[in-house]
Amino acid sequence: MSAIIGIYDMHDNPAVMERGAAMMRALTRFPADDEQTWRQRSEVFFGCRAQWITPESVGERNPLHDPERGLTVVADAILDNREELCDALGIDAVRRKSVTDPELLLLAYDAWGTEMAARLVGDFAFAVWDGRRRKLFAARDYSGARTLYFTRDPSSGTIWFSTVMAPLLGLPHLSGALNRQWIAEYLALPYTVDAVDGRMTVHEGIEQLPPAHVLVADAEGRLTLKLHCRVEEPREKLKLGSDAEYEEALRDVLGAAVKARLRTHRGVGAHLSGGLDSGSVAAFAARELRAQGKPLYTFSHVPVADFEDWTPRSRMADERVYINAVVEHAGNIEPEYCDFPDRNPYADIDDWLDVMEMPYKFFENSFWLKGIFERAAERSIAVILNGQRGNWTISWGPALDYQAALLKRLRLIRFCRELDGYARRVGVGRKRVLRLVLRKAVGAGASGAGHPVLASPRLLEETGAAERLSRMGLPVQGNVRSAYEARRRLFKQTCFWNLNGTYATKLSLRYAVWDRDPSNDLRVVRFCLSVPEEQCVRDGLDRALIRRAAEGYLPDRVRLNQKVRGAQGADGVHRMKAAWPAFIREAQEMLVDEAMREYLNLDMLKESLLKVREAPKPEWAYDLDFRMLMRGIIFRRFVRSRGRR
Repeated sequence: MSAIIGIYDMHDNPAVMERGAAMMRALTRFPADDEQTWRQRSEVFFGCRAQWITPESVGERNPLHDPERGLTVVADAILDNREELCDALGIDAVRRKSVTDPELLLLAYDAWGTEMAARLVGDFAFAVWDGRRRKLFAARDYSGARTLYFTRDPSSGTIWFSTVMAPLLGLPHLSGALNRQWIAEYLALPYTVDAVDGRMTVHEGIEQLPPAHVLVADAEGRLTLKLHCRVEEPREKLKLGSDAEYEEALRDVLGAAVKARLRTHRGVGAHLSGGLDSGSVAAFAARELRAQGKPLYTFSHVPVADFEDWTPRSRMADERVYINAVVEHAGNIEPEYCDFPDRNPYADIDDWLDVMEMPYKFFENSFWLKGIFERAAERSIAVILNGQRGNWTISWGPALDYQAALLKRLRLIRFCRELDGYARRVGVGRKRVLRLVLRKAVGAGASGAGHPVLASPRLLEETGAAERLSRMGLPVQGNVRSAYEARRRLFKQTCFWNLNGTYATKLSLRYAVWDRDPSNDLRVVRFCLSVPEEQCVRDGLDRALIRRAAEGYLPDRVRLNQKVRGAQGADGVHRMKAAWPAFIREAQEMLVDEAMREYLNLDMLKESLLKVREAPKPEWAYDLDFRMLMRGIIFRRFVRSRGRR
């Protein structure tokens, strides 16, 4: 399971297949510990650069051909509902211990055809060649945890696909032009989202299979994309008999999701901050691994030694006191605190552009994200857990938004109880909480309001990006929304899923480490969406269900903490002190680069530079002017790097 590649050529052209071999060789730029394989079957060429993460994958055939069924599959996949699939496919207890994930995918396609993707739980991108029907079928998991790019030659109908874009670049039918629509949306959106159309990429002619979609190409030349999975809040909420039953149900579904993601013959690691999500995942994993006789290795980003925390009292840049509490309470954890003293967001730009194959916005956390992958690889860890989706799933429960909803529905008795409870737990006055709730209730809290727009006005006008984004509920200046609206949008619009899967896939190709998130498990998501709101917020306790369910797993200091939150990346500007003159020079070069005027709002960036051009201040780490300058520099470096290839 690693980088996959494939070509569907309905004319069976030998020159196309030779190009396929060259594309396969291009994938060797990503180190892997095992073997490179490929398989040609009439109209198709499939290849895979294997990494062998799970016990079943060691020595597996991937691509896999079944001559009896006339099927060939190539897969970058770890399936997490193997037992369920084996039951449905009638695989006996002895065989299921060794059956590989590509075998399961092939058998699932044979049994259920193009509807099979809806039955899968896990992280996957794969393709099946149905030789009897002369049909190519490809699928990507519901949240896009693994990438899959494709392009089609209009003159021949040939379809090329790959885990990464590099092998597709330079194909004869591609112009090499940048996709101006993608760029306009990327630069206009204030969020880390790249573009609202999950099918677009930064390159004209190269598309990606959006999360939760399948692709079908047939012998008549038709190519169809279709959604295979919808994640929606059910109209009827889950009704259990008691609070204890809800808590047990969450422990069961989260525990199963964690256990499924521990499937590796190598070591297991976890990102660990001082918060509820990563702490819960690590605590569940440590308990399960103890039963297996294995430790859990945790990696925690901490600030450099000379950093002075400038964040407000409600935030904490150094979370070691909470991390230590989790480590001591859970046991079976071998922690590592990573300060990466020689790294900063500016120094890592070129390497990240090489990894991502596109510009990126998450520079604040970039240096330690990649650093942790490097540390994990050095320790022969194949799976590293995280709880990134937890805020929307296992630890859902926004107290202030809930109070605003109660107030708007005139449930005044319950509202007063929640208001009093929250003020008491957080340690602030009732009047202050009431002011915050009233602002939310009347829609006065605009998310991203007044956010500067990095895209040039000319580019926005030419592409119509601003109007397009506004129609989709993502205006470039931010929009008024509650946490409930944000959650509904997250699960409805697949564009929000692409980022995590893109960087996780491409880092895994470099380091042979898979980033896996139990809080993003499809079964966990659907369970959490079905839970009544009263279980998630209770007497002023936000994220109430996980706080109750984690009793015994997490220390109370972490489990019940509502007063302080982590501020990862708060030392980003502090780390750039030595590089600040170079950063300012590059920003000045950007402002006089006429090639950038068609893309970037240089007038806005000029004003931003006037603010930050002097000696750096640590509190600029989250400053919008600094953020826009960094994003502009990253974009310019990407554009300029294309000319050096």
